[in-house]
Amino acid sequence: MTRRCLMVLSATWLTLWLGGCAAPAPRDQTALREARPASILVLPPLNTTHDVTASSSVLAVTTRPLAETGYYVMPVSLVDETFRQNGLTQPEDIHALPLQRLHEYFHADAVLYLNVTSYGATYYIIGSTTAVKVQARLVDGRTGALLWEGQAQASSDEGKDNGNQGLVGMLLSAVIQQVASHVGEQSHQLAGVAAARLFQVRGPNALLPGPRYTGKPVP
Repeated sequence: MTRRCLMVLSATWLTLWLGGCAAPAPRDQTALREARPASILVLPPLNTTHDVTASSSVLAVTTRPLAETGYYVMPVSLVDETFRQNGLTQPEDIHALPLQRLHEYFHADAVLYLNVTSYGATYYIIGSTTAVKVQARLVDGRTGALLWEGQAQASSDEGKDNGNQGLVGMLLSAVIQQVASHVGEQSHQLAGVAAARLFQVRGPNALLPGPRYTGKPVP
């Protein structure tokens, strides 16, 4: 192989490698900037997992990070009571409501639709993994126009290294993980991590800060 061919191949591989390392391109946030919502109605999340607590768990940890992003979030208790008074208790029925009805109830600038696609522990022969994954879609409260969408996840496997563990050590870790998953409410804790990641204000698909954003945690 000639020297020229080697140089061409090297340049090609370098280009492919750099392309693979490049950061993802930011998404167009024009619709969100133009709408400038100040208040957000968070609907009870849809739950497509086998854990019946997934929807309430994710809803419970969503309000705080969303408020810290700078938006006024409709109080969960008020929203829940309003829906109940109108005979609505299931997330599927609430998600199917026309936007006009939601606006009549709450007058929110935007509506957040959540879907929990993974929640809870998966067990293997010598281990287990607990994971939470949430998808989000923010729409204009009047027109239904899509303002932003994203997804985030958190897993108990993050930062874990079993490479130096023997079989006994891995079995012991599996037992500990199973106990922690039930007693320590690991799934709920991971839901909080996923929610914080979902509504972060930095990144290629970050939710733009709202008008109340200060960069400080909500007390």
